[in-house]
Amino acid sequence: MSGEGTRQPAAELGLLDATMIGMGAMIGAGIFVLTGLAAEISGPAAVLVFTLNGVVTAFTGLSYAELAAAIPKSGGGYAFVREVFDDVGSFVMGWMLWFAYMIAGGLYALGFAPNFLELLHVYGFVPPPEAVSAIAVPVVPVDIPAAVALAMTAVGLLVLVNAVSTAASGSVETVFTIVKVSILVVFVAFGLLSAGGGGETSFTFQNFDPLFPDAGGAASILPAMGLTFIAFEGYDLITTVTEEVENPRENIPKAIFVSLVATVLVYLAVVTVAVGTLGAEGLAQAGEAGIARAATSFMPTDLPVIRNGGAVIVFGAVFSTITALNAVVIASSRVAFSMGREGQLLPSFGDIHHRYGTPFVAILASAVVMLASVSLPTASAGNMSSLFFLLSFIVVNVSVIRLRRRRPDMARPYEIPYYPIPPLLGIALNTILAGVLVEYLLRTDRLALALSAGWIAVGLVVYYALERYRGRSADADASATRDGAADAPNTDERDG
Repeated sequence: MSGEGTRQPAAELGLLDATMIGMGAMIGAGIFVLTGLAAEISGPAAVLVFTLNGVVTAFTGLSYAELAAAIPKSGGGYAFVREVFDDVGSFVMGWMLWFAYMIAGGLYALGFAPNFLELLHVYGFVPPPEAVSAIAVPVVPVDIPAAVALAMTAVGLLVLVNAVSTAASGSVETVFTIVKVSILVVFVAFGLLSAGGGGETSFTFQNFDPLFPDAGGAASILPAMGLTFIAFEGYDLITTVTEEVENPRENIPKAIFVSLVATVLVYLAVVTVAVGTLGAEGLAQAGEAGIARAATSFMPTDLPVIRNGGAVIVFGAVFSTITALNAVVIASSRVAFSMGREGQLLPSFGDIHHRYGTPFVAILASAVVMLASVSLPTASAGNMSSLFFLLSFIVVNVSVIRLRRRRPDMARPYEIPYYPIPPLLGIALNTILAGVLVEYLLRTDRLALALSAGWIAVGLVVYYALERYRGRSADADASATRDGAADAPNTDERDG
């Protein structure tokens, strides 16, 4: 297969596909499970929490846009850092990003499974999710929890789609993201139409007064921002498929900005309606089921097919988790593909399949780790993914500054306005959030810290093992060349 590796990825994704990859990841499970938690900490100011998180995210988004326009290579942050840092630094960056996407995939798969079981339960196909029994594995005397089996099935199916067609995976992402955004638009519309109805859960701006909770006041939005920041990780996935996007120098920056703005607007609309109908206290009491509880309270019941508002939201949650999973299957494999092509993983990782035109080996390798991560505790998977994303965002912001200094004349179709303020703010804010997260993990989730450190240690072992292997191969090739030259007949003597 390595002989097929010179083929380049085909540019089959348009601006809409690229935008949907970013939105698909950002409007994932977070909008359904984090809204109630944000309201619990910050009250009605949960609206400000998501707004400010969007602003913080935008600083790093500007850096991604400039780098993607100047360096139109697949691999996302890894491809950019490869242009600026030495071999070890760029390897560690790629190794972290690859892991973050794979672990996020396991997290999304674990979020998909219970929602899918709940959807089947709503329509009477299975008992409540907690009552669904484990599934016996043929041949091996092992029973797997139904949720884990569903999560692994979802990963397997999306890996299959991605392995055989880039265009198909992009189309799946586009269709699924449009469906879930449409569901959220219906949710917002029914919520706003309930205003003035006089019902207990009719929309009213009185639910936003006072804006800040008595306990904590305005400062309460800071911890809520840290809790929900993960919701806006996803726009960076667009840059992992740069070479598969038509006219990437123009379309990648556009896709980043459009997906970020659209995602922030969707979050604002949904949170505003949820708080305005249930009230911050009611939303907080509902916790991870806050959006579904709000939908059930004001959307009509006895509807044909969809039955009630709660069912609609469960349906949306299924689509949200599956699109987020598909997005990280694409992203993780492209980072591994880029590392293989740069010689920082085995060469087969950088091959394009001769028939399917996809990074086949990179996709399968990513799937193995993703399937294994399904067995991790959900919280640990989320914490590890957040930590590696924050660290990689810091490095990307540093990269844009170093590249400006080293290569000032480089062609940059898009340049960051008010440079260097945005990347410096990106470095500062992401460093603060990473520090807060590490301190939190030391108190609550040392498993996540230990596994994160272990992954970096394994990566360094892999790096130096590959370096040693390549050194021996180079010596062997040089020796073969010398032997061949010695054995070759002397042309002068032969002619003489």
